[in-house]
Amino acid sequence: MIFDCDGVLIDSEIIAVEVETALLAEIGLVYDIAEFKRRFMGMSDTAFYAALGEDCRAQLGLGLPQDFRARVDAGKHAANETRLAVVPGIARVLDGLSLPKAVASSSGAAHLEYKLRKTGLWARFAPHVYSADHVAHAKPAPDLFLHAARAIAMQPQDCLVLEDSVNGVRAGLAAGMRVWGFAGAGHMTDGVRASLLAAGAERIVESWASFSL
Repeated sequence: MIFDCDGVLIDSEIIAVEVETALLAEIGLVYDIAEFKRRFMGMSDTAFYAALGEDCRAQLGLGLPQDFRARVDAGKHAANETRLAVVPGIARVLDGLSLPKAVASSSGAAHLEYKLRKTGLWARFAPHVYSADHVAHAKPAPDLFLHAARAIAMQPQDCLVLEDSVNGVRAGLAAGMRVWGFAGAGHMTDGVRASLLAAGAERIVESWASFSL
């Protein structure tokens, strides 16, 4: 099994979306929250900020402020220090899982390790924790999932991916893997569920309490 991190293992997507959209509104970029989640969740930081820069130029006629990424990182870190938590029920699932497993996340390596260590999940996966920093092309390209599969010595067709983003679902399918959408974190809405199914997720897992293979 290959797990995305944010919004699957750790309930961090709701924090990220809140911080990002608030700071974007401050500079004049206002997004519909559902569209923001559909479009940007699962992107690497590099792709995310590149897309925001394009939006900023198109809508405001100028690029993102030079310190914008630092402001977002600081805002998310402050919120994570007090609010970061695992998605309920994941510990039970991991305790009962005998299959090879890995994390494949669009987060940068340092941020990914911080979140997994802070929530006590690092030791459950290490050394099989892989980020966008490990590959040339992040989600929705298949590279990261294929990298994780090679690392745990599994063929793509024998892997099951758990994802909460459209970009992640597309990446898993492009890698030739089965993909289930996960809807048990705090940011999930009916619209996101529908987007995951439309992107090709085989099914939706509503919570870790209801998960079964």
